[in-house]
Amino acid sequence: MGGCALLVAVLALLALGVGVLQLWGGAGPAPTNLTVMIPEGATLTRAATELEKAGAITSARRFVLLSKFLGSGEAIKAGEYRVPARLSQADILKLLQGGRTLQRFVMIPEGMPSILVHERVMAAPQLSGPVTVPAEGSVLPDSYSYNRGDTRQAILDRMQKAMSDYLAKAWEKRKPGIAVNTPLEALTLASIVEKETGKPEERRTVAAVYSNRLRRNMMLQADPTIIYPITKGKPLGRRILQSELRAVNQYNTYAMTGLPAGPIANPGRASIDAVLDPAQTSALYFVADGTGGHVFADTLEQHNANVQKWYALRRARGEM
Repeated sequence: MGGCALLVAVLALLALGVGVLQLWGGAGPAPTNLTVMIPEGATLTRAATELEKAGAITSARRFVLLSKFLGSGEAIKAGEYRVPARLSQADILKLLQGGRTLQRFVMIPEGMPSILVHERVMAAPQLSGPVTVPAEGSVLPDSYSYNRGDTRQAILDRMQKAMSDYLAKAWEKRKPGIAVNTPLEALTLASIVEKETGKPEERRTVAAVYSNRLRRNMMLQADPTIIYPITKGKPLGRRILQSELRAVNQYNTYAMTGLPAGPIANPGRASIDAVLDPAQTSALYFVADGTGGHVFADTLEQHNANVQKWYALRRARGEM
């Protein structure tokens, strides 16, 4: 009888052990993905309470107990966590110990003007505090990650530092003999290139056209520079008026030679690189070709012929 009792006890202990391991490593109770915020300085007990409130675990006390006996003993990290549906208690602990917090992103596309950068940062969820409109051209377009509770000023500072760092490195690698003399001039011209073409393969040629015009003291005649003083870079939503073509200000390159007073948008890396290493071409003109790109010309006569082709295409489309 004694042997049977011992066997029963051993089997019971084995069953208990299997049950505990299943409880620890088996599927959790959450039917869907959950978001849980672990405050700064939170203990394991406080974290367990937050997990129980969210429905990621069924018992905070049990989670703490199992974590102490079966977990690695590493400290947990504060932050906002995305807990996948049915995630086990063992994996939840690893998640908190690994600090794999939920990453949120704010994306700034190439050519976005600062007034829209400001709107996008202000609209980003779970950021705190206000920011002013950043200086035009001071933000490097990219996707920026942030955590819940970060300040808007902190993420904007990162965007501006990224631009400052990239421009400095790119300027050091610039080709000799380029048409711009300072990093600010490079940024200004890059912002025009960014707004003039969306085709990556054209950027260096567009940059070359404007560089050639600068060297000859010709007007750049870039349409986006007319629009900028009117809308601060937002879409105009209509055709440019003749009066706007003639308007004299610090940006309208149809009424002045040289570069505008400053950038008209936040250019991306490729446009900055294009200005600092433009294509080898004698082209001085370009016009849309109807495919989203442009056709380039060395002489005014060639350019006028290309313009007439563009007008004919627009008339055929019913746009004129």
